[in-house]
Amino acid sequence: MSAPERLLPGARCLVTGGSRGLGRAIALAFTRHGARVAFTYSTDDADAAEATRQIAAAGAAPLVFKGSVADAAHARDTLAALHRAWGGIDVLVNNAGVTQVLPISLLEEEDWDLVMDVNVKGAYLMSRAALRFMIREKRGVILNIGNFASERVIEAPVHYAASKSALRGLTEALAREVGRHGVRVNLLGPGLLEEGMAQGLPQHRQAEYVAHSGLRRLGRVDEIAELAVFLSSEESALMSAAKLVADGGL
Repeated sequence: MSAPERLLPGARCLVTGGSRGLGRAIALAFTRHGARVAFTYSTDDADAAEATRQIAAAGAAPLVFKGSVADAAHARDTLAALHRAWGGIDVLVNNAGVTQVLPISLLEEEDWDLVMDVNVKGAYLMSRAALRFMIREKRGVILNIGNFASERVIEAPVHYAASKSALRGLTEALAREVGRHGVRVNLLGPGLLEEGMAQGLPQHRQAEYVAHSGLRRLGRVDEIAELAVFLSSEESALMSAAKLVADGGL
């Protein structure tokens, strides 16, 4: 049996929030498909070290950058470092995100600001920094990781749902602006996954989600990671301003 086709041979890929969960799974999938991988993380050095070990075992050691995606200097310096190391960037995955399971009555202004800064401002800053190189090369892919909360009528923390809806708007507007330069921008919207947001939800809320899902289960990070590979590769060359939802049939 022949080896499976590699969809990202030699591609220069950056995954934000890549030290754990879905971000790590995407970085691993990219590596297995032949990409050169870098990832960012904000705080957890142990998670970053484990992600580095797994990615190296899957192909080659990644480049790793610690800092907040909501910090313009971090975004600028990360992309400058990638340009020095690789000569540019082909794929940016805006995966870094935070959420808090809070009702609006307990939602403070600083909670709102934190989620908006990381989930929306972070995607804007990282995209802006990457586009300075992509536009010059007249090619590139930006993949924003959304969520079912921006697509489906289902209960979710309001600041988180609002941030993911904003990311959808950013995706559509940016795709139309930079498409003339050969850059594609898409949104991948996973449903509730076994890792990540689901771990912060009470069991009865998870059970409610599963009951409303056509497939009657939560998703897996590896399933979403393979979709990220597809959307970042030439297999999806005609897709831009698109929203791919994978939520098990809500």
